[in-house]
Amino acid sequence: MLDHPLLIAGFSIVVVVMLLLDLGIFNKKGHVITNKEAVIWSLVWIGLSMAFSAVIYFSFGYENGVNVGLEKFSQFQSAYWIEKSLSVDNLFVFILVFGFFQVPKENQHKVLFWGIIGALILRAFFIFAGIGLIKLTYLPDFNLFGILFHKVNVVLTLFGLFLIYAGIKSWFAHEDSDEEKDFTKSAGAKFIYRFFKVSKNYDGDRFFTIENGLKVATPMLVVIGVIEFTDLLFAVDSIPAIFAIAPDDPFILYTSNIFAILGLRSLYFILANFIHMFSKLQYGLAIILSFIGLKMVISPFFHISSAHSLIVVAGVLLLSVVVSLIFPEKEGE
Repeated sequence: MLDHPLLIAGFSIVVVVMLLLDLGIFNKKGHVITNKEAVIWSLVWIGLSMAFSAVIYFSFGYENGVNVGLEKFSQFQSAYWIEKSLSVDNLFVFILVFGFFQVPKENQHKVLFWGIIGALILRAFFIFAGIGLIKLTYLPDFNLFGILFHKVNVVLTLFGLFLIYAGIKSWFAHEDSDEEKDFTKSAGAKFIYRFFKVSKNYDGDRFFTIENGLKVATPMLVVIGVIEFTDLLFAVDSIPAIFAIAPDDPFILYTSNIFAILGLRSLYFILANFIHMFSKLQYGLAIILSFIGLKMVISPFFHISSAHSLIVVAGVLLLSVVVSLIFPEKEGE
């Protein structure tokens, strides 16, 4: 990662500038995000992500006759779209959280912004700690039933088995399983209630307000707590999944992960307004989780390239959206 300081600097500058523009200029005052605005910002973030992957391709180039740039490009793209697709499942829960706490639409963008800032920090910890753990858990090469197992990793194998289980479980999960959930009992909400006195009323988009002469938290802070805890739970699926792509390259994993997360705010508002287009996405995500898990388990004796992984992930995502449009949810579902 440290071999490319210019890439790291460029990535950091782009992220900081875009966040400052987003919060400080374009969304300085809370307002309802229109479909047009959400689509524009989604295209901006996807465009920046694709441009950065192109920079990666040309920056790495060839080494010893091997097209390293193409491999790194494929790794970035695979990790990006895996994180993007798995995060959509997270956004479904955000819709339920906002509905449960009756968050005004003009305040939802601010909640998502600060929730994603927390996710940037959380993902950095998970990715760098995970890579460090993976480096310590490789087994020596060994033969079993005449098959040579090369570079078997205990952590990656456990992650793979977990993802296969998570994929199977996701396939059979009921999409409305969270609709009746009391989010005030979430660990994130309990944390806020434990350390702050919380008002029953919103005060614009403020996290704190003055009530009867005392400074108290508003329900906005509780929502932030729930959102952060929810992201923590979903990271348990998404972070192990991207380790299958580039288990020894924190630069590729972190940059692709962050670019995917930063585009979630605008994607949320598109999803909330066009949820029928994603009604079958649950099954697509289940297939992706199981495929990535299988790739991790069989990697010691059969390697699936990043390019092939990208084709599978993109194909499953596209197919799930097409099927959702052909077989939309019936009214009332």
